[in-house]
Amino acid sequence: MVIEKPFGSDRESARSLNRSIHAVLNENQVYRIDHYLGKETVQNILVARFANAIFEPLWNRNYIDNVQITVAETIGVGSRGRYYDKAGVIRDMFQNHLIQLLTLVAMEPTSAYNADATRDEKIKVIRAIRPITGAEVYRHTVLGQYRGYLDEVNVPAGSRAPTYAMVRFFIDNWRWQGVPFYLRSGKKLEDKVSEIIIQFKKPPHMIFPTSDLEGSSNLLAICLQPDEGIHLRFEAKVPDTIAQTRSVNMDYHYSDFFEQKDIPEAYERLLLDVVTGDASLFTRADQTELSWALFDPIIAGWEDPTASPPQVYEPGSWGPASASQLLKEEGRQWIQICGEHCQQDDNPEGSD
Repeated sequence: MVIEKPFGSDRESARSLNRSIHAVLNENQVYRIDHYLGKETVQNILVARFANAIFEPLWNRNYIDNVQITVAETIGVGSRGRYYDKAGVIRDMFQNHLIQLLTLVAMEPTSAYNADATRDEKIKVIRAIRPITGAEVYRHTVLGQYRGYLDEVNVPAGSRAPTYAMVRFFIDNWRWQGVPFYLRSGKKLEDKVSEIIIQFKKPPHMIFPTSDLEGSSNLLAICLQPDEGIHLRFEAKVPDTIAQTRSVNMDYHYSDFFEQKDIPEAYERLLLDVVTGDASLFTRADQTELSWALFDPIIAGWEDPTASPPQVYEPGSWGPASASQLLKEEGRQWIQICGEHCQQDDNPEGSD
């Protein structure tokens, strides 16, 4: 049995659905599809981490300052207003796509690459994520709704459904303690881009008095779409200067090494895996329920009648200003690398 998302609308409905399925089928007969896991660039996250000795020794709280996961769209809800207004961006994107990306970034290496081992490690990550409940919901999350959403087809008047959300998670384990994971997704944003930014800590001591290294840090950008590939940003000396440095990129693009026909569509890959019985890229029952348990309190907090409505943001922007402000208060900001050149949404000078 192959089941498309959304798998339930909260933890209780997901649990009820799992009980109904398990009454007639074994878990190994069930394939819960999340098409994001079928993307070649998503599968490459684990290869980049565990097949290269240069990354994994630095992949922890000692060297990484923060992780940013962005899935942005330029389009609105279109003809999906009836579905989207009941779901909102958290149910539509965070509970499945973005939490899957987070687990791939944060999970521990397995002893072998197989379905059970990989999914076991993902579960450990979700269990370690610090819950966001009560008043903490408004400290660690931001919700927005693009201007004009209420005029879309099949959207009821006065709807409070969010079309943008930003969540700050912490993972309470040895590897990631204290490292913020910033997740954001929304519609009618400035660019259509899906990327993961690993921002490393700055050097502990600056020996270049005339450089601007104080404002820069190394970045690893995993570009899921467009511009599929990996970009590593580091500092290099500017020629014919004493000690001036400049940020430069070392880039890998899928299109430089593989033809487009070599990259299957996500559903092509996933449906082939169903036929061959490989469940590595599918969500297990316990993961769906644990994932909902993370987001149910967030959704409940914002759906409370006493809560503020989602903040209105302009189409073509990067969402509500408070989402950037939350990072600024910590001395950070949203970073965009994927595309033709390095971009940062609210920093025209180009430094971190």
